[in-house]
Amino acid sequence: MDIHEYQAKEILARFGIPVPRGGLAYSPEQASYRTRELGGAAWVVKAQVHTGGRGEAGGVRLCRSDREAYDAADALFGRRLVTRQSAPAGKPVYRVYVEEATDIARELYFAIVLDRGAERLKVVASAEGGTEIEEIAAERPGSLTGASIEQAVGFLEFQARELAFALGLPAEQIARAAGVFLSAYRAFRELDATLLEINPLAVTTEGELVALDAKVSFDDNALFRHPDISELRDRSQEDARESHAADRGLAYVGLDGDIGCMINGAGLAMATLDMIELAGGRPANFLDIGGGASPERVLKAFRAVLRDDNVKVLLVNIFAGINRCDWVARGIVDAFKEIDVPVPVVVRLAGTHVDEGQRILRESGLPIHSADSLKAAAAEAVARVPAPAAS
Repeated sequence: MDIHEYQAKEILARFGIPVPRGGLAYSPEQASYRTRELGGAAWVVKAQVHTGGRGEAGGVRLCRSDREAYDAADALFGRRLVTRQSAPAGKPVYRVYVEEATDIARELYFAIVLDRGAERLKVVASAEGGTEIEEIAAERPGSLTGASIEQAVGFLEFQARELAFALGLPAEQIARAAGVFLSAYRAFRELDATLLEINPLAVTTEGELVALDAKVSFDDNALFRHPDISELRDRSQEDARESHAADRGLAYVGLDGDIGCMINGAGLAMATLDMIELAGGRPANFLDIGGGASPERVLKAFRAVLRDDNVKVLLVNIFAGINRCDWVARGIVDAFKEIDVPVPVVVRLAGTHVDEGQRILRESGLPIHSADSLKAAAAEAVARVPAPAAS
């Protein structure tokens, strides 16, 4: 789960990391009021959307009067901000964050990420912050430094100090920087985050370290331990299909194709997406209904997939181990009874009680196209996609 910048900064401040003063605004009038409330001579108005690259897309604006803040917010509200990290449709702007401007002497990059390959946390930092990490890695790889965190002992003070020295900070700032790094790690660990990024971590002209921008993502599977974090979720920034499925306990990722997929097991789901591509088609989603696919769960999955108007064919691929093919077959039949299924359905069943499952589908009299293998199912699904209408 992702959260907004202002929410991430509230979390960092809770763990003792300095952040600029700011306030949220839901209207241009409120943005203008925030500048007077904060005081000072300059402010930054930032669109609050779940995507990076906001500055290049016009989502971050420096203002030197309350009227400029009003105009900046007015130009952002209701707009869909399209960045190089967002989907083509962009992200809607419903709130902005008005923040006091900071006199910056240097910009650093700092992040803690989950390195799945090494099965460890990793700290990544650069003496040249302010730009996306992909650009830093591509253009200035020598500026990157980091450390792996041994889970049994955590991120240690000597590692934090070494990192501060590696960033070229003067001696009087080493302890302060190490404190920021250790506090960030504590927030990451205690809140079950999967990413914590501060970019830029600014060194001000007074020698202070301030988190000017922050991004934090959390492990969905651990949110039950953090109800306060769960409440930070903003559904307006999420794919509506994914939100609908997640609320019903389904693992769903929306894609941009036209073949809807309902599969059990993440590995089988990935193989199915690849097979569809090899057959010349485009999957519309990744959907793993899990091992205990009861008829009720199958019905939920049908509804989730068919919410996508781009779906022209539905492919069901089930390999039953813990699951049972007859349960899935009953769920498919129930789905046809409960909802309108306006697209061709291709089903491949294998594993436990496969003969009974195939019998249920065969005797249902429903327009279901069966396949004996994944390759055949993918080819059948691609063949059933209607040809584009002539313009």
